[in-house]
Amino acid sequence: MKNTEIEIITSVKKILTESKKKITIVPHEHPDGDAIGSALGLGQVLKNFGHEVQVISVNDYPDFLKWFSSDVPVLIFEKEKKVAKELMFASDIMICVDFNEEKRTGHLEKFIKRFENTRILIDHHPYPTDFCDYTISETSYSSTAELVFDVTEAIGLHPQIDLKAAEALFTGVLTDTGGFNHNTSNNTFKVVSKLMELGINTDKIRSEVFSNFSAHRMRLLGYCLNEKMKVFPEFRSAVISLTIEELERFNFKPGDTEGFVNYPLSINNIVFSALFIEKVGFVKASFRSKGNFPANTFSSQHFNGGGHLNAAGGESELNLEETIAKFTQLLPEFKHQLLETTI
Repeated sequence: MKNTEIEIITSVKKILTESKKKITIVPHEHPDGDAIGSALGLGQVLKNFGHEVQVISVNDYPDFLKWFSSDVPVLIFEKEKKVAKELMFASDIMICVDFNEEKRTGHLEKFIKRFENTRILIDHHPYPTDFCDYTISETSYSSTAELVFDVTEAIGLHPQIDLKAAEALFTGVLTDTGGFNHNTSNNTFKVVSKLMELGINTDKIRSEVFSNFSAHRMRLLGYCLNEKMKVFPEFRSAVISLTIEELERFNFKPGDTEGFVNYPLSINNIVFSALFIEKVGFVKASFRSKGNFPANTFSSQHFNGGGHLNAAGGESELNLEETIAKFTQLLPEFKHQLLETTI
């Protein structure tokens, strides 16, 4: 952990290991595999140590991430607002995982701001805002799950990583690297190796994560690739878009479009891919790239977002048609970078 001062790690160790506490762990809105994997993995470690732990997520997470055998309860704020607020404000510690600013938690933002006890951030996204008492921010990590593993080692809680925690953390690493296709490092595989030593069944986890979808989702994917994908070979780029009506037509559930943005990168000589999904009042944007093309820079400059070199997100206040037109018109500006991108 190159960016985190030793004093912060020492303080976090003291807070989490000197006495048993009530702890709430909060992932970002619409939690993905890394967010829920980090939250449940860390939560299990802390529970094994003896803390009283719960995860509070602002909204529900995809069905293909609900197979975890964790002992840590997950409260969905949108469904259990009163109970969730009571438990949160009764906590001694709040740990925020996998987001770098309060607004990433949607309707929980105002409650995070009102929380008066100790707040700790563990995250791998760049440019974190100063909203926690202790910030562990390491952008070189593939995922927050990988970082959580190293944090538990650094504060002496590694013996508390059991099979349940290892499964959740492995899932976080697996999903945030796109099945180890991007953002990996030597440390990523060192951590994965240690998790495997704890007895996790990686084939089972891969099956649960990548082969556990509905027939509706498969038909939606086929529709996207056949009808909604536009390829721009002269810019080595591609885009997929979906309207609200199209999502409803295929009985969309949260998580159904997870990974769709990666598929165009399987096309020969395509190094940049975008996915635009119409929401009420805005358009959600996802970007993926290969090699050294900065998807995060593209997103931050033009789509109010950010992220990592090869994986970023953002949003547009334009309608879907205008957003696609904007994306298309931007490609010539990045033509030189796209053509020079090495894989």
